[in-house]
Amino acid sequence: MNGTLKQLRMVVPILIGTAIYAFGLHYFVIPNQLMEGGVTGIAVLLNYAAGWPLSLSTLLLNIPLFLLGVKALGRNQMLYTLLGIVSLSGFLALMEMLIEHRYLIPLESTGDFMLAALYAGVTLGAGLGIVFRFGGTTGGVDIIARIVVRHKGLSMGQIILTMDALIIGLSLLFISVEQVLYTLVTVFVASKLIDFIQDGAYAAKAFSIVSDHSEAIASQITVELERGVTLLQAKGAFSGQHKQVVYCVVQRQEIRRLKSLIRKIDPRAFIVINEVHDVLGEGFREE
Repeated sequence: MNGTLKQLRMVVPILIGTAIYAFGLHYFVIPNQLMEGGVTGIAVLLNYAAGWPLSLSTLLLNIPLFLLGVKALGRNQMLYTLLGIVSLSGFLALMEMLIEHRYLIPLESTGDFMLAALYAGVTLGAGLGIVFRFGGTTGGVDIIARIVVRHKGLSMGQIILTMDALIIGLSLLFISVEQVLYTLVTVFVASKLIDFIQDGAYAAKAFSIVSDHSEAIASQITVELERGVTLLQAKGAFSGQHKQVVYCVVQRQEIRRLKSLIRKIDPRAFIVINEVHDVLGEGFREE
């Protein structure tokens, strides 16, 4: 029972994510002649050039890539990718049916495409962010990138960015430069939302504090903020002195209180503050 529940917790979000992504494509992208990267972008181009339905071309383009991925990466790694590919094609077909029967009327801008570009970015980013967060993909370029990374050791981000740039560049044959520029707005918004969803809404700050009063600072953090603290042994490279570095993670609203507490004990303390994401554990979030 627990295993089934765990699987559902992975599968249902991927289905929700692909549904949002499919909605964004048909409601904002296609009616406004915008673009998308990856294999979905090729499917969008085929729709503009030959009128091919997105659902069919997305599935046909992904089948050989999926088989290649199974051979190169193994079945286990491709299970959630298969779910993403099939569910995306299914939801795209559903959207096409709803539009055909006028149950869904896409947003077609008449002059200012900025609103469509922004909302396209939000829906595409939200959909993909949910899919990626729960271990799925929508296939396509992601599969190629993972294979190249494994065998060539290149950066996955660079591979995806290069292929997306080529596909969006090809779209100039079918859509105007203005639409391509609006597409870049969509891509930017989508990428930021994907990062936000993947990193988690539970962003926090990590403090590294170098002080001659490290134990007093650690004690006050424990008492006043009720946060866990780690004391790290360190040695100054120039002075050769041994010191303890205070390390702790706090929520955003506690940053000012912690700074004030440190300055009260040691005004000369050296403080480094780093952004951290998706904090798990007591006082933050349990997985």
